[in-house]
Amino acid sequence: MYKDAIHEGFHRARYFRSVIVGGVVAVILQPRVDLDVTTAGGLVVFFGLVYVCERVIVEIWKTFFRDEDQGKYTIPMQFRLLNKPVRSRLLRASIGVLCLAVVGLAAMGIDRLQGASLSVNPILAALAVGSVGGWLTAVGGAWKDAPVEGFEPLKFFRSPAMTMAFALLLAPFTERWLYLAMAALGYERAAVETYKTFFFPNKPRGKFAGKPIVDPGMLSRRVKFAYLFGLIWVVVTAAYATAWAQPSRGVFGARGDRTSSSTAG
Repeated sequence: MYKDAIHEGFHRARYFRSVIVGGVVAVILQPRVDLDVTTAGGLVVFFGLVYVCERVIVEIWKTFFRDEDQGKYTIPMQFRLLNKPVRSRLLRASIGVLCLAVVGLAAMGIDRLQGASLSVNPILAALAVGSVGGWLTAVGGAWKDAPVEGFEPLKFFRSPAMTMAFALLLAPFTERWLYLAMAALGYERAAVETYKTFFFPNKPRGKFAGKPIVDPGMLSRRVKFAYLFGLIWVVVTAAYATAWAQPSRGVFGARGDRTSSSTAG
């Protein structure tokens, strides 16, 4: 809403779409993942899992299944082959299902690999699994944006680098490589969107570059919504800080209560 509504108008359905999808994803995921969401560490990882699932669902839908006039975009949002839009709904949907299958196979591969008898340094394991989602995002972003904007090496390698960094930050709070890879990608997406939206609020997003502002009043109205966004980041950051004071067992092994340990020492 903050970045797009000035160019295409404010739509309540679009605003609440991600909230509803994220809520449904959370309800479905919670009983199926071995994360203790009553702990700060579990909540931090769970937030990343829900975020990435919501993003995958919405982006796959917009790219492969939604029919929309692409003329309002500088960079079309629907899937293209050889820089030409794929107009066949059946073909687009089939490619969308294939992309979901690739994502699913990558997830299964990470999960199965952890069960194999491998002697892997925990830090290298965190970096490796953290990079998987980053590479998928980098390739997908380049496929969509590069034909219009040109290939940008720094932009391409940004996602793998950030997912690896977030994987290291989250590794103390989960032993599952799959959760680590998914949550790291979730935080990478959240961080990149925050940076692009609020650090450069007057720079049009690539998909609207050169397009006129059709709702100038939203430039002031959107600020009210930004406080909720900031509050969510405050809560997530506070949860992460709290998690470091709680005992946990992650990819790096068991980690005790640091406050108690230092006091005992």
